[in-house]
This record gives sequence, structure tokens and C-alpha cells, in this order.
Amino acid sequence: MKNNPPPQRTKRDPVPARGRRAARGAQPPRGPKPGAAREEGPQRIAKLLARAGVASRRDIERMIAEGRIALNGEKLTTPATLLENLSGVTVDGKSVKPAGATRLFLFYKPAGCLTAANDPKGRPTIYDKLPPGLPRLMPVGRLDYMTEGLLLLTNDGELKRQLELPSTGVVRRYRARAFGDITQAQLEELSEGVTIDGIRYGSIDANLERRTGRNCWIELSLTEGKNREVRNVLAYLGLQVSRLIRTSYGPFTVEGLAPGDVGEVQREQLFRFRQTLK
Repeated sequence: MKNNPPPQRTKRDPVPARGRRAARGAQPPRGPKPGAAREEGPQRIAKLLARAGVASRRDIERMIAEGRIALNGEKLTTPATLLENLSGVTVDGKSVKPAGATRLFLFYKPAGCLTAANDPKGRPTIYDKLPPGLPRLMPVGRLDYMTEGLLLLTNDGELKRQLELPSTGVVRRYRARAFGDITQAQLEELSEGVTIDGIRYGSIDANLERRTGRNCWIELSLTEGKNREVRNVLAYLGLQVSRLIRTSYGPFTVEGLAPGDVGEVQREQLFRFRQTLK
């Protein structure tokens, strides 16, 4: 069997600390409230409701189809309805509050909870783990039940959608502890993408961080974040993942947060970040 050269380690973000310090870029908001420029004139109701933090555009389209959204007492039938504002709009019979300033929170999701509002099986969700006093928040993407680490939360459905789109190019970084044999050369092949059970996974930058016996830590960077992508790709390579941590999402990291902790991104930093998005 051909011998492979020892893996080359790349510079990585610091290992998530277990202290209770404020997370990087997640400090109490200060100063004015800059935000993305607002569009003038009528806008689609799905966009207005998403901006107000009701739900994502996709969920709002589903809610309209279910007859849960009305305008002046009349149920809407299309998400393409154009409105100047949300005056007279109700969701499940309740009036919708105007959109407030966009806010973004960093949450260290513990392992063993769902990224969902509720679970028919009664399993804990992220909302069971969040501290009281927060505004109505939506998760940006999902982390599966046993995956831990950084989960972004926002009150702005438009920002949520923008951050989730692969075309935006926001990099997600993970650290995985896995059991099995793997080489750096095998991991580097992931940069070309891979198709597993008919699902195409895009380019992944993967590096073998360290190995102890048949256990290893692997760092991975990707921009898609398909359902269980990291676990599925590593299983395809013959590895069994025993722990998976998302360490960063774009410029925001989990450093300084312990499981269950929440920090808020400073308004100025959020404003600058939004200006960089595609």
C-alpha cells in the first residue's frame, strides 16, 4: 500500500473555550442602530412578514396556502400580494407588529436538542435551552440533534434567508471527532465535491488536525450546509463521527461561549457584515 505523507495542518480558529466570557463579536449592543437599506414602495407580503420576524419566506408561503394569513379579515391566497406595510395583516387571527431593528444572536447549541419550535416526540428543542427575555427568534439553518456549537438566531426572516443561501458563500466551519482510518490525501479529494446516494455535496476543505490511534479530529469548511452533510460525507469515507461541533459561521465564532450560552452581535458589526454579503 502506498505510503502517504504526514497530514499538513492549516491554521484554525481557537478551540471553543468553556468559560463564560462574552463571545467574539457578541457583546451588548451599543450606539446607533444601523441597518440594511429599506426598499421603497409596495413589497410582497411574504417579504414583509419575513422581515417582521414572523417566519421565513418559505414558511410564510406555506402559511398562506393553509389560510392562516389574512388582510382586513380576508384570507390571502398568494404570497405575491403587494403591500406598503403590514397594517390590517393578521397571522392566526393576531395582528403583526411592525419590523424592529434587525438583531443577530450567537447561541452555543448543546448536543441533545432539536433545531425546531416543538417536537411531537417530546424531545427538547433549542427554545427549551434559550434563556428568558429574548425577542422572537428564528434559527439560521439547522444543527442536527447531536451536533453542538454555533447556531445563529435572528428576528429578521430576510437576513435568515440570505445567510442560508449557498450562493451567499458564507463559510461554516466544523470540528469532528471520528473513529476510523483516514489520510490527508483522502480528505483533500473532498475539495472536488462528492455525490452520495444521489445527493451532490459541494467543495469541502478538510484537514486532519490530529490522530490518536484510530481516533482523529478533522476540521472542515463548507458553504452549503445540506442536511447532515458533514456526518454523511465522513461516513462515506468510512469514519464514524462521535462528536461534531460547528465552530464558526462567517466571521462569528463560538469561542468564549459554553453550551447554552447566548451572545448578541454588536449592531455596528452586523451592519458591516451585511454589507459584505453577496
